[in-house]
Amino acid sequence: SIIAKDKATIGRILLDNGFATSWFGKDHNTPAFEASAIGPFDQWPTGMGFEYFYGFVGGDANQWEPNLFRNTTAIYPYIGNPGWNLTTAMADDAVSWLNQLNDINPSMSFFLYYVPGGTHAPHQPTPEWIKKISDLHLFDKGWNDLRDQIFANQKKLGVIPQDAKLTPWPDKLLRRWDALNDEEKKLFIRQADVYAAYLAYTDHEIGRVIQAVEDLGKLDNTLIIYISGDNGASAEGSPNGTPSEVLQFNGIELPVAEQMKFYDVWGSERTYNHMAVPWAWAFDTPYKWTKQIPSFFGGTRQGMAISWPARIKDTGGVRWQFHHVIDIVPTILQVTGIPQPTMVDGVKQKPIEGVSMAYTFDKAKADAPSPHHIQYFEMMGVQGLYKDGWMLSAVPVRPPWSLLGKAIQDPANAYKFELYDVTHDWTQYTDVAAANPDKVKEMHDAMFGEFAKYQVF
Repeated sequence: SIIAKDKATIGRILLDNGFATSWFGKDHNTPAFEASAIGPFDQWPTGMGFEYFYGFVGGDANQWEPNLFRNTTAIYPYIGNPGWNLTTAMADDAVSWLNQLNDINPSMSFFLYYVPGGTHAPHQPTPEWIKKISDLHLFDKGWNDLRDQIFANQKKLGVIPQDAKLTPWPDKLLRRWDALNDEEKKLFIRQADVYAAYLAYTDHEIGRVIQAVEDLGKLDNTLIIYISGDNGASAEGSPNGTPSEVLQFNGIELPVAEQMKFYDVWGSERTYNHMAVPWAWAFDTPYKWTKQIPSFFGGTRQGMAISWPARIKDTGGVRWQFHHVIDIVPTILQVTGIPQPTMVDGVKQKPIEGVSMAYTFDKAKADAPSPHHIQYFEMMGVQGLYKDGWMLSAVPVRPPWSLLGKAIQDPANAYKFELYDVTHDWTQYTDVAAANPDKVKEMHDAMFGEFAKYQVF
């Protein structure tokens, strides 16, 4: 797929309005047929309004030896540089870009799009971070106990409603921790330790970039939108995990005994590792399902924090309104006072579908209703619709870790639908479809109206 010329990116809009623009890390927007060193480059970051790009092209990358580019030139800084890791290198490069920009023109506004590989597989932190997290023994009690702990912490922090219910464990799909043998537990704890180390390592390096902004004296008037997530946690690692997700993509699931041969090098350059599915389900607490299932919040809901010290005074405040990632661009445009362009390079622009979230910055509007009234979801045929506090959810016909299953031949008619009143049921715990058949029909019709409007099928 491509981003058409009638949909200028936020990078291009800001560039045309005097911003310096940059992109660091993952570029999964460039089509595979344009992703080589000979281009064309109009669908690369530098062709879409980002003056500077340092990162990898594709869905994921080996953090030790990535498919790395500076702008459109392949670079190989890891050669002859043992211990080099992209997670640190891209933070170094972002800090360098910020400092250089400040040296040349300290008054210039900037937009820095920062997209680390973490925590998409492969999970590849440095050994120091693996030791630091392993020494905490965070996962020794297993994934079922972890869900209870996360759920309790979420309520203590106030980031989920106090009346939210923890969705049940999927016993028909995944084993409970107590059913495992000692070797399985040892391997799975290692997988979770390395994953958590990758998350902590990534977060630390992001912190270095933010610290650089503060060191330049610019943090107070810098808007930071921090989104943590990979859709939902990824269940693409097989029920037992894998030392190489490429094996899983080809339908090869290694037994635990074979995976134990990689125990000591898990997360190193000798693996392209992913964790067992039950960890992904646990990390999606308190919701059901995982990445690839867009009809349930376990496959879509992300943690987000917004900081702008000069403007946002409700430090630590929590907001509950429904919003979607398509609302990020309208928010940036509103706070910068930049209107969406009607023409770019002589091409008439399509309207931006999202709405601004800037109203939530004010504490007085903390409980204001969301202007985002309707949002469709679809991935690989699985469908869902949010509409004014209701969620229509297609029940998956196969789990997302069954990567070699047959394609859904008739997705329009393949699914049973459940209905949730998410205004009062934060976790989609209670299906109320049977009691509300008219609402189900209304939502179903509205969903297919959105599909037609946005060319989904």
